Amino acid sequence: MADYERRNHGFRGGREGGRKRRYRDDDDFDRRPQRRRYEEPLGSRVRRLLLLIAESAVRRVEDDVVYIARMAADNYDDEDVRESFLETIIQLTLEQPFKIPFVAAVVLVLNSLKPEFAAEALKRTTSTLQQALNAGVWRDVKLLVRLVGCVQGMLEGDGVFVILEELFSRAVDLQTTSSEDSLGLELVKIILLAIPYVMASSASSGFESQAVALLEKTDIIASTPHALEALVNPFSFDSSDESFEPLQSFIGLLQKQLQNESTNSKWELRCLPRPWQALSEFSSSPDNQEGETPISLESATKHPLPTVTVPDPVKNGPRAIYPEVYFSVYAEQEIETVPGIGDVASTLLRDALVDTINILDFNRTAVARFLIDVDCYFSPDTFVKRATPFDKLRELPSDRPTWKPEDVAVDAVFSQLFQLPSPEHKLVYYHSVLTECCKVAPAAIAPSLGRAIRFLYRNVERLDVDLTHRFLDWFSHHLSNFGFTWKWTEWIDDLQLPEIHPKMAFITGALDKEIRLSFAQRIKGTLPEPYQPLIAEGKEKDTPDFKYTLETTPYSKQGSELMQLIRKKATDEEIEPVIAEIEKQAKEHGVEDSMVPSTDAFVTSICFVGSKSLSHVLSCIERNKERLLAIGPRSAPGRRQIITSVMEYWVDQPGIAINIIDKLLNYTILTPLSVIEWALLDRIDAGKILSQAHVYEMVSATVNKVTNRIRQIVAARTQRGLYEPQLGVVDEALNREKADMQTLFTLIEDSITPVAAGSNDELMERSEDDPSTREENEIIRRWAVRWRRVFQRKAAVEAAFIADAMIDATPLGTMPPPPPEDETAAAAPEAGSGAGLEDGLPQSAANGDNDMDIADIS
Repeated sequence: MADYERRNHGFRGGREGGRKRRYRDDDDFDRRPQRRRYEEPLGSRVRRLLLLIAESAVRRVEDDVVYIARMAADNYDDEDVRESFLETIIQLTLEQPFKIPFVAAVVLVLNSLKPEFAAEALKRTTSTLQQALNAGVWRDVKLLVRLVGCVQGMLEGDGVFVILEELFSRAVDLQTTSSEDSLGLELVKIILLAIPYVMASSASSGFESQAVALLEKTDIIASTPHALEALVNPFSFDSSDESFEPLQSFIGLLQKQLQNESTNSKWELRCLPRPWQALSEFSSSPDNQEGETPISLESATKHPLPTVTVPDPVKNGPRAIYPEVYFSVYAEQEIETVPGIGDVASTLLRDALVDTINILDFNRTAVARFLIDVDCYFSPDTFVKRATPFDKLRELPSDRPTWKPEDVAVDAVFSQLFQLPSPEHKLVYYHSVLTECCKVAPAAIAPSLGRAIRFLYRNVERLDVDLTHRFLDWFSHHLSNFGFTWKWTEWIDDLQLPEIHPKMAFITGALDKEIRLSFAQRIKGTLPEPYQPLIAEGKEKDTPDFKYTLETTPYSKQGSELMQLIRKKATDEEIEPVIAEIEKQAKEHGVEDSMVPSTDAFVTSICFVGSKSLSHVLSCIERNKERLLAIGPRSAPGRRQIITSVMEYWVDQPGIAINIIDKLLNYTILTPLSVIEWALLDRIDAGKILSQAHVYEMVSATVNKVTNRIRQIVAARTQRGLYEPQLGVVDEALNREKADMQTLFTLIEDSITPVAAGSNDELMERSEDDPSTREENEIIRRWAVRWRRVFQRKAAVEAAFIADAMIDATPLGTMPPPPPEDETAAAAPEAGSGAGLEDGLPQSAANGDNDMDIADIS
């Protein structure tokens, strides 16, 4: 028994390892199922290798270029390999612009090994280019022209210059028709960005004269400022500010850089990779296996460029085109960590980075990885080592570059985040790209972001108001992702500034945004002691106090009764007597509009009862919607009192108030015009209200609702297959909405211009004997100048959008074509009952499924 207890009931030593043998031959072979062996198809392998080209910093890209080209050439007869190769080089060109020179190098080697395969690649490229030209997809045109330019060495005659000359002739036609045309500038930009890649290709010699001649032609268009260029400058300034010069346009800067490169640097173009230069060594390499075809780019077959025709006239394409300004957040540093505006690398790097960011918006993780690895895709000596501290740059020799790859990447993201009039994608996408970059390489990106934040904060007084609020949104959002930590001690001295000063307004706005993303007590715990008073006691309350609980408040009894009735979900008949009693007392006290106090009590009660969450307040609004809707038609001051009541109840948490007002606009309880009147007429306070971040947020969101509605009606008006009578209905709606939008912009202009000129009545009443008052008056005036610039730009952009969209619209009076004779008339629909249309508008608009669900502002 003792021997039995000493047995090992767990692991059994020996060959059997504790496993009971069931059969005698168990030790002769392993019965475990074997994993099925998978051999990757050649086509998939070629595609994978192409997709990974140049991504490794430890492998020579030239080796990969030759390996891929040889594999493709050796398997030319395999249709899967051939199609995978051709499809992948086009996808890489259109989705990963960094890799275009390396894709071109593969095609050049392939031309040396298998000329007919290279000819197919050239044909596929030019056919895709033709499709992009016909559709007006100008970014695709730019990238495909760049690929053709990079393989200029395998083309006969002038090669890509034939396409560039034709593009220039179309640009001249557009500029001749209208000097305010933006598409002509886009065509010139494509030409200018193609030239450096042609001059850095294997055929760089012999084309200098063509490049210089083309630059002389483009100079006239590129150097002429566009009408909207001043309005899209990130910095706003007035004529009295002589210390600051406006930034240069992207196309004008690129033109000067290329002219300088052609005369002084002899097309050195140091930043562009030249993988083809190292390919000649493979022709005589001892590693070449016997029977392998040697590589010789010089003696390879030359191909004629397939015919590419630029449409006349050219199409505007799916995206609106506006002039671009070159903007950098690292412009004022003592050491140059990004290329200066005198170096062509600044525009070439920016263009490739921006295209990558905007094309790959569906995968922000991949974008972050490409941005961090940016030094892999350009010449080896272009950047310093990643994550090199800023102070270490001072120790580098004078002939060494000081450009930090992470600074160049972050600069490109900020250039899109601050793109005017609007970036290509939603702002939160660019927020997420910067966040992903921080996660991938925190040691490298965090210091770069810190220097960018300090630059923007230093210049917040000059920054466009719209961009100031984008900076505010990103800053607070970014801090929320990293524990709300920031070196607030750097800005302690600015707490002594007036409340209306742009820097002080930024600090208070940032804290308010942080509280929206968290809660007041947590944010208060992250701040130094001098910042503590900025977070008032009311911000720490989950539910603001109900003012009618105080007996000293006028109509306190009736206000409390209203609150109880709303809480009990009383009917309108039960609420009416209380409202009537308030209005009766108001008339007895001589109140001019008795609906103002009754509306105040009613709306404040709704805010208090619905203060638990947004869904609670929406439920209260829905139950009392009819009474709220009846206020506006009876009393314009009563309608604006709705806004006052909401803003006063949520005075310590204005973000909630703005959200509620946005919902009231959707319910058509408020009109856009009433919101603007409340902010810029009733509450202007000599212009002080212009410094409040939440007021700009509310006004801007209201204007955006109106402009979005206009754009949706324009889309309905310009759709194909729209005929009378629907055509007339939609056109009438468009004209009505255009007039209302113009009324809105005119009201904003008329309200702000007196403040900007210093002629506002309240502003003139402020005595300027006190120097501090004089300083405040000047700050208010500058706020008004910056506000006016924003809404002038919005008005100009919308007018240009409508004008461009209506060029191809179906003319009024167009009747539907007669049905074919062989068709029966029984299936014909009734006139005016088109599919998907209701009263001439898109079905989604008629049903209120989107932002068109707002009130008319007339």
